[in-house]
Amino acid sequence: MKSGHGWRVGNMSDLQFLPGTRHRTHLKRPMWIIVLVSFVCLFLLCAYIYPPNSRSACYVFSSRGCKALSDWLPPAPVRELTDEEIASRVVIRDILSTPPVRSKNSKIAFLFLTPGPLPFEKLWDKFLHGHEGRFSVYVHASKDKPVHLSRYFINREIRSDQVVWGRISMVDAERRLLANALKDPDNQHFVLLSDSCVPLHDFDYVYNYLLYSNTSFIDCFEDPGPHGNGRYSEHMLPEVNLKDFRKGAQWFTMKRQHALIVMADNLYYSKFRDYCKHGVDGKNCIADEHYLPTFFNMIDPVGIANRSVTHVDWSERKWHPKSYKARDVSYDLLKNITSVDFSEHATSDEQKTVLKRPCVWNGIRRPCYLFARKFYPDTLDNLLNLFPNYTTL
Repeated sequence: MKSGHGWRVGNMSDLQFLPGTRHRTHLKRPMWIIVLVSFVCLFLLCAYIYPPNSRSACYVFSSRGCKALSDWLPPAPVRELTDEEIASRVVIRDILSTPPVRSKNSKIAFLFLTPGPLPFEKLWDKFLHGHEGRFSVYVHASKDKPVHLSRYFINREIRSDQVVWGRISMVDAERRLLANALKDPDNQHFVLLSDSCVPLHDFDYVYNYLLYSNTSFIDCFEDPGPHGNGRYSEHMLPEVNLKDFRKGAQWFTMKRQHALIVMADNLYYSKFRDYCKHGVDGKNCIADEHYLPTFFNMIDPVGIANRSVTHVDWSERKWHPKSYKARDVSYDLLKNITSVDFSEHATSDEQKTVLKRPCVWNGIRRPCYLFARKFYPDTLDNLLNLFPNYTTL
């Protein structure tokens, strides 16, 4: 037999020098596994360093969303707080942990934020009459000084300044009202009202609902759309993160501890003053819709009810809520509003998701609203005639 093949069949020593085709195929086969594993490792590393900013990105890889992905990853390193954050959190923690000082004569402070006259002053006089010593009234008139008809409103104006809708001046006016009301140690709960607000219940009901509540009623929800998270600016970092950004109606009621925290805050307020306004990053951020919801979502999320006790009708889905005229005001309308026991929020994204939650007061489901807006001045007579009836439970 010729030796052209370079080895003899019977010579086994030659096999160790010439690899066969079967061994060559076996070495190439695992390459796709190595490539796949490398890709997955690279993806996980990138996801850890640059986490997805939207939930839809998470669902590409898991039906359980971002949480499922985070289960695979070690916790992100805790960011070191700035000196300002440490100081702010110390003050907030101490205020929240200090038991409120119970006054022997606890009062509710009604804070009226108005451009000028109060068209429903007669109605509020009827609401307050007979309950002297259990309430305080403060009026911030940003344009014209009102001429008062009720003794409860005479000489109750505070130093006011110009207010522009959607600007930080609206928050400044709210803080100015709170500061003046906090000077009275008997004021234990604070209610922000507009010139178009009316009461839905009698005084005793409102007093007990607010004064004995475990929470403040600050509206707060997450809106992933352009009129919610779309208004956020990264200039607010590191103190305010997108995941904490919230939206809500400005018409709050809050306990004294929360009012003190609002007055003590300068760090987070300054972020909204400087970066939640028209023109920042080409956006139109509205400070009074975002500052308090975001602030309380960060510092005391369990201390707020995530809803307002002031009813407003957004069913028309316009820039401003529905306004009620004289022909709209009836006993049935007011009773329907007072019977609503769920809060509703609508997101501004393409899905237009409607978020409904039961209204809970100290763990018990109760009607949501104590006040309502927006009412035209020509509704006054109808409201005065109906007031004793629609406020009866």
